[in-house]
Amino acid sequence: MRAITPKWLDLVQPTPDRIAELAAEFGLHDLLREDLVLAHQRPKLERYGDTLFAVLHTARYADAAEEVQFAEVHVLLRPDEIVTITHGDTEAVSTARRRLRGEAEIMALGPEAILYGVLDAVVDEYSPVVRGLAHDIAEIEYEVFGGDAQVSRRIWSLTGQIAAFDRAGRSLREVLGGLTAGFAKHDVAETLRSYLRDVADHLTVVTESTDHFRDRLRDILTVNAALMSQRQIEEIRELNEAGRQENEAMKKISAWAAIIFAPSLIGGIYGMNFDNMPELHWAYGYPFALGLMVAAMAALWAMFKFKRWI
Repeated sequence: MRAITPKWLDLVQPTPDRIAELAAEFGLHDLLREDLVLAHQRPKLERYGDTLFAVLHTARYADAAEEVQFAEVHVLLRPDEIVTITHGDTEAVSTARRRLRGEAEIMALGPEAILYGVLDAVVDEYSPVVRGLAHDIAEIEYEVFGGDAQVSRRIWSLTGQIAAFDRAGRSLREVLGGLTAGFAKHDVAETLRSYLRDVADHLTVVTESTDHFRDRLRDILTVNAALMSQRQIEEIRELNEAGRQENEAMKKISAWAAIIFAPSLIGGIYGMNFDNMPELHWAYGYPFALGLMVAAMAALWAMFKFKRWI
């Protein structure tokens, strides 16, 4: 166990030139120099001689956009000093500084204490993300049963956010596993071992939450698909019913049009100016025409009634 306070250099979004200066000063491996310049790496833990290199992902949940926003912290751990390099918008390093300020006994344990402090701050930032995701899932459940047509898009979007957050958490768990595996080899103080186990426990809660979220969203998606199918069946049934009612209406209109057309047809025939029209030379011609109209209408009415058109 060391009895000195390590030197802590904190760089926020440094330029490539600044990284090159740092690499030259520390005599860093060429591969490590490339990793320091390149952001958007997965969380990992690598050792180059007496230098330990860690990539950590912080996370923040933007509720308005329903998006998990990630940032990176690169950590260079050397025998008596530590360098933290921040890429993106993150408060993890600042939080770790505030917590460790005045903790002389912890700081005296060496650079590992700072690394574990940063890890603790990173994992603590995951908790608000878990709460934000849980809140949005509850809203989605309400929208599904409320019949919101846009909920499917929201489900897929949130599923992607949870998957990305889960990958970050599980990759960080691998980093913690690598640190744990080196406890004995690098003579890590028991206090720091306990500290790291506590961080690992908190991270386990986070990864279990993401597992639960995925299961809930999968169930929600299944329920939503079933409800959408049911609504589509109901819409088809309503369309069929409307079509049936329209057909019935057309039958009635057609039937009454035929009934009304019959006397018009007879009247039209008798209205022609032929010499042998009943109205002109036959005394019973007019009653005959009226009777014929009534008989035709009655016959048509009876036929349509039998066919249930009216």
